[in-house]
Amino acid sequence: MKRWDIKDLTLGGLFTALIAVGAFLKITIPVQPVPMHFTLQFFFVLLAALILGSKRAFASVITYLVIGLCGLPIFATGGGPAYLLKPTFGFLIGFAAAAFVTGRVYEIRKSTSFFWLLFSAFWGLLADYACGMIYFYVCSNFVLGVSVGWKLVFINCFLLTVGEDFILCILAAVLAKRLIPILGKLAK
Repeated sequence: MKRWDIKDLTLGGLFTALIAVGAFLKITIPVQPVPMHFTLQFFFVLLAALILGSKRAFASVITYLVIGLCGLPIFATGGGPAYLLKPTFGFLIGFAAAAFVTGRVYEIRKSTSFFWLLFSAFWGLLADYACGMIYFYVCSNFVLGVSVGWKLVFINCFLLTVGEDFILCILAAVLAKRLIPILGKLAK
């Protein structure tokens, strides 16, 4: 395995910072049992995966999660270990899965065609939603004691937000197509 050099660490840190900034660019959707926050974090996660690759993007997202869980308020509504008890934390965990899956799918062909980039991002979207919806269900029902069925989870955690996140997949594919020839050389 190749050692990570200063370029890898710099780009990883840059994307960690961009994901954190993306948390503050948000729209709140008032659903029960807890509001959902639509942010630009997912966009930056996808961009990191397409530019840095699976391992470096995964490390960048894990760094973001660790910093937030240590107490720095870089999540959409704060930070700290209590964030683990929020049903929507699963979507943050899903960012790590999305970064890895998106990067891994992209690495199969490393094609900069828009459709391959979008296809890769779409698999990341599925990974994020799988983690987020399962965590939402488990946390709501077994940790918070709020009875939530799969139908409500599907409506609140998928139908209300997947359209916006798919648009972010498209935007990430468009921007990655432009940035990969420039930043991709640095990330290699």
